[in-house]
Amino acid sequence: MDNLTHSLTGLLLARAGLNRLVPRATALVIVAANLPDLDIVTGLRGSLCYLANHRGFSHALFWLPLVALAPLPIWWLLARRQGVRPIDWLKAYGVSVIALLSHLVLDWMNIYGIRLKLPFSGEWLHLDLLNIVDAWVLAVLLLCALGPMLGRLVESEMGARRGGGRGMAIAGLLLVTAYIGGRAVLHDQAVRSLEARMYQKEMPRRVLAVPGAFNPWQWTGVVETADAWHLVPLDLHRELDPDAGRIFPKTDVTAVRTAVLATETARVFLDFSQAPLWRITPAPSPEGAVNVAIHDLRFGPPGEGAFSAEWTIDARGRVVQEGFGFGSMVKGKKP
Repeated sequence: MDNLTHSLTGLLLARAGLNRLVPRATALVIVAANLPDLDIVTGLRGSLCYLANHRGFSHALFWLPLVALAPLPIWWLLARRQGVRPIDWLKAYGVSVIALLSHLVLDWMNIYGIRLKLPFSGEWLHLDLLNIVDAWVLAVLLLCALGPMLGRLVESEMGARRGGGRGMAIAGLLLVTAYIGGRAVLHDQAVRSLEARMYQKEMPRRVLAVPGAFNPWQWTGVVETADAWHLVPLDLHRELDPDAGRIFPKTDVTAVRTAVLATETARVFLDFSQAPLWRITPAPSPEGAVNVAIHDLRFGPPGEGAFSAEWTIDARGRVVQEGFGFGSMVKGKKP
């Protein structure tokens, strides 16, 4: 999920009761709720390095007890003037663990995925219940975060006693939980609808239901058959038309497959991608070379937001350039 969602979730967790455990708990929760995404620094070495390391060890359950220690020095610097007892360190550690778990759970819910099983398995786990940025989750969290502030303005004018926002925070967390539960029901319905259809007289080998950012009843079906990939718009209020989507025929990649799979770019990208569409086109140079592109259709069709990796392979079957990029921007490098 986006970091605003993580921050607001942390804020509501603090107001719901975690801020009563130790001084400066709110700051601790917000820092810990965003801490796993510090792996963004790996992007300084390029987008492929970022893809290889993002949502890696900092998002794994095995390493969570260690990662939860990292925010404690910051908490101590903020809280030391209010007096920190030995027991407060243990409580602060528990608060940090809860905040980190909220981050992992939210990332598990969306289509990007998370590697919870590291270091034992690098499998990407994704429930596909939420978009990476979900408008309704953000709306609820913002309303419940800002509501008490607006209430205090009114109360100060009326001279009423101010509240801490605990009730609204608990309500917000429960509403988000209920919304995700509803999304799970709709996702199951979407998957069953996609699996029950034929696509150009072929039964699906595998289907993915990708959630939209706004309308919970609108999904995109990513369907693999023996000969093609299908991107199918799916509105759960209407009958699914399997022929209404876009069709991407599969390409024979026998001639280039070995060369592509031998590269680091392919190892990282194909480990991540859940819906890889291969395409081969002639390259302008060198003579006889071809461009090979693989697009992850979960993030849209080629040229419209898909994560993409590309290779240039010469007439002798050697990779002369490779690269990966988010969206349509692919930065190449020579082997």
